[in-house]
Amino acid sequence: MDENGKKKARAPRQVFTVVDRNGKSFWVRIGAAFGNYDRSETVLLDALPINGRMQIRDQATKESAGKSKPVAKVAPEKEGASGDDED
Repeated sequence: MDENGKKKARAPRQVFTVVDRNGKSFWVRIGAAFGNYDRSETVLLDALPINGRMQIRDQATKESAGKSKPVAKVAPEKEGASGDDED
């Protein structure tokens, strides 16, 4: 609660899925979670984890952005799948 006795909503959080490829783990951001006044959470997903595994993490502050993990990494695209046309 804040100083006026009102309930405060939680700060938005990030939703990730962890994908294991070639012995490495890649954190892929797939959405956001928002705290509600009744202490429940609303989760908005931009993608579904195919492995059924999600991690919901607090967002890093700007001051600690370079120090904290996880860092969302995207697996490299397969050759020829970039969609760029060369002239």
